[in-house]
Amino acid sequence: MPKLKTKSGAKKRFKVTGTGKVVYAQTGKQHGMIKRTNKQIRNLRGTAILFKSDGENVKKYFLPNA
Repeated sequence: MPKLKTKSGAKKRFKVTGTGKVVYAQTGKQHGMIKRTNKQIRNLRGTAILFKSDGENVKKYFLPNA
């Protein structure tokens, strides 16, 4: 049986916490801040946690060694 490789794109975008949840950086803050409201910019700070079912799929298919 060959080794399972981690998808390199997912490696850069997701992180698994100690409790097994999948954390990702929120989208919409790379460019175009002028057209966004201050409230939107403020709410997009930091990271967010994926829904449980999505997180399980990410761990199974994209981060098998995490």
